Amino acid sequence: MPQNEPQEFFTVNPVFSRPGESTQAPKHTFPQHEMMPETAYQIVHDETMLDGNARLNLATFVSTWMDDEANRLYAETYDKNMIDKDEYPQTAAIEQYCWKMLAGLWHSPNPEGTIGTSTIGSSEACMLGGLAFKRLWQHKRRSEGKSTEKPNLVMSSAVQVCWEKFCNYFDVEARLVPISEEHKCLDGFELEKYVDENTIGVVAIMGVTYTGMYEPVKQVAAKLDEIQASTGLDIPIHVDGASGAMIAPFIQPDLEWDFQIERVHSISTSGHKYGLVYPGLGWVVWRERQWLPEDLIFYVSYLGGDMPTFALNFSRPGAQVVLQFYMFLRLGFDGYQKVQQDSQDVALFLSHGISQMGPFELWNDGSDIPVFAWRLKEGHTDRWTLYNLADRLRLKGWLVPAYPMPDNLSNLTVERIVVRNGLSMDLAGRLLADIQAETSYLENLSAPMPAEQEHPGFHH
Repeated sequence: MPQNEPQEFFTVNPVFSRPGESTQAPKHTFPQHEMMPETAYQIVHDETMLDGNARLNLATFVSTWMDDEANRLYAETYDKNMIDKDEYPQTAAIEQYCWKMLAGLWHSPNPEGTIGTSTIGSSEACMLGGLAFKRLWQHKRRSEGKSTEKPNLVMSSAVQVCWEKFCNYFDVEARLVPISEEHKCLDGFELEKYVDENTIGVVAIMGVTYTGMYEPVKQVAAKLDEIQASTGLDIPIHVDGASGAMIAPFIQPDLEWDFQIERVHSISTSGHKYGLVYPGLGWVVWRERQWLPEDLIFYVSYLGGDMPTFALNFSRPGAQVVLQFYMFLRLGFDGYQKVQQDSQDVALFLSHGISQMGPFELWNDGSDIPVFAWRLKEGHTDRWTLYNLADRLRLKGWLVPAYPMPDNLSNLTVERIVVRNGLSMDLAGRLLADIQAETSYLENLSAPMPAEQEHPGFHH
């Protein structure tokens, strides 16, 4: 507060005429003076107004809505540090409740006898799964007197970037199996060409980031069984279930993808995606404790005893873990089933509507996770692209990304919609009408639209 200004100046002056509001706040240098909390709040609040409407963001998988009770619980637990299990023992216990529930949901042979942990997001969870693979492989190779150099991990070219980060950060060769028109995801085709004695594991994705399609885990496992029978190589699977691991158990209960398949050693998911919790939460669970090497586990004091911990981060928020427990209690199996089924119903409604529009054909329809992608029909037009449609929809507040597919399909552009809890059927009807209107606008242009030279990054 300026020394010459009385306190009354700040409390009675109109908000937008206060010092700080009536001038530009510093953005790139550290401020010299303090200001009233109300003024600082208003400046930051106004900055965030420039963000898009989260409910209309159909690019992200991340939850953008929770109910009032969850918001209240969130506010009550902002200060909990997940790693401080001595100070917050009950939050630590809640973490255990959650991963044991997930172990049971995913058909662990013994949920009480396995191990799991919360993480900041599913990217950290994936890295922990990858580290367990690498360490187990190293132990086995050393016990056989063999080299531990040049480990590799096999996965689809359509994996989320966190797997490429894992391979980069932890010195593992990423072996990417290309997707194609015939093989739209990792399905075991020619897998024998990518695995060898240095393969630490195979990643299967329950909901490919680019399109939302499930990779057929059981089919991939069967191919690895064949490879083991002919070569002796016993290669485990990590299921990256960022989205699908919280969808398949509820609306595709007969699909075999989880710990029912013995070759699946670990599963990760995002609590902050279809786990329905605000951003900042992932989970990873191992089928049996033996698949998490003991030398990766640290023990901390907890209620007079030792508690195992395994994480890349140290201090991290506990509030989202509390919210996950709330959601499990609040919804139960039946509630999650209703929410996920509603999302899929909306996705199928939208994909059907888009498939009826002349210029488009679907890549997939949202019958796996409630996510689908479409493309322009080959040869339909050279006057506009899906990037132009994405730009037109953004003018109406909708964020519907267009992007190139990976590697062998990089010349193919698709547009994708992620249906999350909060996109009602009524909103979906409005979106479909806007897509139809903007498509008609582009179709009726007399001159070609300029094609963008660069496009925004694409995220999980």
